[in-house]
Amino acid sequence: MANPPPSVKTVAVVGTGLIGGSILHALRDAWPGVHRLAVDVSGVAEQAVALGLADAVATVDEAAAADLVVLAAPPEASQHALGRLAPRLHADTIVTDVGSVKAPMVETARRVLPNVAAFVGGHPMAGAERGGLAHARSDLFENAAWVLCPPGGELDAHHAPVVALVEACRARPVVLDAADHDAFVARVSHLPQLAAVALVNAALADEPAARQLAAGGFRDMTRIASSPVGLWQEIFAANRTAVLRALDRYTDALAGLRRAVETGDDRVLARCFDEAAEARAGLPVSAKGFLRPLAELTLDADDRVGFLARALAVLADAAVDLKDVELLKVREGHDGVFRLAFASDGEAIRALAVLRADGFTARLR
Repeated sequence: MANPPPSVKTVAVVGTGLIGGSILHALRDAWPGVHRLAVDVSGVAEQAVALGLADAVATVDEAAAADLVVLAAPPEASQHALGRLAPRLHADTIVTDVGSVKAPMVETARRVLPNVAAFVGGHPMAGAERGGLAHARSDLFENAAWVLCPPGGELDAHHAPVVALVEACRARPVVLDAADHDAFVARVSHLPQLAAVALVNAALADEPAARQLAAGGFRDMTRIASSPVGLWQEIFAANRTAVLRALDRYTDALAGLRRAVETGDDRVLARCFDEAAEARAGLPVSAKGFLRPLAELTLDADDRVGFLARALAVLADAAVDLKDVELLKVREGHDGVFRLAFASDGEAIRALAVLRADGFTARLR
């Protein structure tokens, strides 16, 4: 885990919801000697201090004196805060943000900051269905990709505090051009949100009885349909062109599948399924965006309280380096299956031996 650069004595987090609060959580653990300021409205910053996540409450003007400023408010509020900070920033202060649309923020920084190198756009590829400080946690970003959009397209020594922040949150920095980022997330983040909403409405809205049949696959595909609309409205407005392009691609793909089903064209259906399977096989194995493949095994679980805790304790006692855990399937009263991921094949094989020696049923995946 990265130590703070010597230049970083104070970090100000503007916006203490799920993302900002989770950053404060992570920094409390990783950088205990760094002074943490919370900036928010309606008493939320005070809550962050009461929870021990921040050392003090600050205004946006006061945040300008910090060595590192993280803009974690909704997109428009973050742009407004950057404009307010700009004339007050110390010469060596560096600013980053966490918004899911990068081009507007990068353009705002280019327009309002006297030194464009003082800003690095950022986007941690992690989140949760429920927002707010109450749901913030220190491991939210663990092993997630964290996109950085530095001016000029390359990170340099001046940007070290931002890279250290990402690593302190146990995420992995990925450098992208802002426009490329916005096009990519329109396809893999913004489009899935709309698709999940449309699927739930199409399948369940006018047929309550169908809900009794919606099992694990449907729930997995539509989990994000529960996301609150407010933030998404800003995101769709900020990234409208890219989102519309992604929607066009998606509706064209659906139309092709519809024609194949209507005409009974099994050849086209098979090609579509094969292409999808091949493309999905190339995804990082973790839902949090691991940048390299992990070795995996599956662990059969019984329906008893404390099962997973016992298994993880066995691995911890053996000093096995576990990277990720995921519940693959479960039905009340029936056994479940956990996916365990490790950094190497050797570590997965060692975990397999340790678990089996303790009576667990596990197999390489």
